[in-house]
Amino acid sequence: MADLITVEDPDDPRLHDYTGLTDVELRRRREPAEGLFIAEGEKVIRRAGEAGYAMRSMLLSAKWVDTMRDIIDEAPAPVYVVDPALAEQVTGYHVHRGALASMQRKPLPTATDLLRTTRRVVVMESVNDHTNIGAIFRSAAALGMDAVLLSPDCADPLYRRSVKVSMGAVFSVPYARLDTWPAGLETVREAGFTLLALTPDERAKALDDVAPHRMDRVALMLGAEGDGLTRRALAASDEWVRIPMSHGVDSLNVGAAAAVAFYAVTTGRPPA
Repeated sequence: MADLITVEDPDDPRLHDYTGLTDVELRRRREPAEGLFIAEGEKVIRRAGEAGYAMRSMLLSAKWVDTMRDIIDEAPAPVYVVDPALAEQVTGYHVHRGALASMQRKPLPTATDLLRTTRRVVVMESVNDHTNIGAIFRSAAALGMDAVLLSPDCADPLYRRSVKVSMGAVFSVPYARLDTWPAGLETVREAGFTLLALTPDERAKALDDVAPHRMDRVALMLGAEGDGLTRRALAASDEWVRIPMSHGVDSLNVGAAAAVAFYAVTTGRPPA
């Protein structure tokens, strides 16, 4: 059973994991280097634990103690109980869900390891918006994509905002980073995947015409919001595909486009 520890000093070193959560650049540097990430809210904390992530500590306001009692009873880590005003001082924002947990990261698998056992893979290039990362992971989980591969410059899926938007789906879809870009895509092709680049370019074929759900192994490539896939990424793909648009709309937000494309890629596919 975890110890319940009341903390009244915002500078208490035991709260170090939670300091400056709104400082994106600070957290981008700190969290991977220190091997941690922050789970926010009851559901996300539970899902992180169910996915096998070890808890380092938990930060709660008093009214959340009863709600989180079963987790507290099972946690081997300290639980810090603080006033909501102190939590805001430490984190930099009002913690609406009243519960935060610092979790230990796991070593990432290699892309080669993931590709051995998967058939429907998302490949993201330079997606740096944490909201989009979270939305894409949530759709990938919901619509049956098997794994996610990230270019070296993609944002961290375990950043607090990404985890929150995904509702913990980042814990259920395995992911890896490609070491080089776009050269790393050759690893995907060598594993037997067809590389489909999603683009609004009018030269691309409509997804329905390509029928990706009938392909044996598909890697769907997505680019950053606004810019889309780079020329180098498009050149490295096997085929360009698009979602047909109406009413003069040229494209969808990458999160929405991903969901539509995932459905096209996974619907009616043969059992794995």
